[in-house]
Amino acid sequence: MGVGMQSVEGKIVLITGAAMGMGRLYAERAIAEGAKSVVLWDLDGPGLAATRDEIGRPGTQIHAYVVDVASLSDITTAAARVRSEVGDPDVVINNAGIVRSKLFWEHDHTRDIAAVMDINVLALMHITREFLPAMIANPGPARILNVASASGMLSVPRMSVYAASKWAVIGWSDSVRLELLRAGHGHVRVTTLIPSYITTGMFAGARAPLLTPLMEPEDVVDRAWRAMKRGKARLMMPWSVWLSGALRGVLPQPLWDVLADRVFRVYSSMDHFTGRRPRPGA
Repeated sequence: MGVGMQSVEGKIVLITGAAMGMGRLYAERAIAEGAKSVVLWDLDGPGLAATRDEIGRPGTQIHAYVVDVASLSDITTAAARVRSEVGDPDVVINNAGIVRSKLFWEHDHTRDIAAVMDINVLALMHITREFLPAMIANPGPARILNVASASGMLSVPRMSVYAASKWAVIGWSDSVRLELLRAGHGHVRVTTLIPSYITTGMFAGARAPLLTPLMEPEDVVDRAWRAMKRGKARLMMPWSVWLSGALRGVLPQPLWDVLADRVFRVYSSMDHFTGRRPRPGA
């Protein structure tokens, strides 16, 4: 049986993509619960510094590190600094991610394919690999929250590389969860977050499929935070993500294609995507 986690009070919480959006919301939640230290990772140095200064409050130490999570050397260097300067994290929230929306043959090898896979997949693996051994060794409850996407369960035109990255995250994240349980390390729990479109600006211009409203980041963070502390295996939001996945699994492909295209409008959801302006290095 796993060890329960009622709150992150007194714990060390590390969050990637923490300069803005949902990353900042996770940081604010950790501070509100009385975390001992909150470690912020982001490539956006000015944004990171502003967030650190704005969310700080007495009782919680805020540590900000400019890290390019697309770089393994950056990750290993920053992780060593965290262990030396802060301590071993009890909670790791792999939140950082980017999206590229275009036809596959229009993707650039480096700026699109490599960047998406490095940041959305390999970074999560490398970061978790850095901190997981200490989580296993320490007896207290520990948590890992990996942010995937409904695009990791459903094929979406103009999202081939992004969808591939999120399919990889779901398979890897849930496999690690099972490995920990089977190895007797039930105090370390892995939660995979699988949301549809969120109104953070990252998916500006995307059109919500039928029965799948655009979600507010505060609501997603609230539910994800609670699921993470409970050690819930996966959280799919909203309920229609589960429905779509179930239908795709049981219907013949031609019938699902018709439903996804003409009824649910999944296949056209990115036709008018604009996205927000890329941040430095994205």
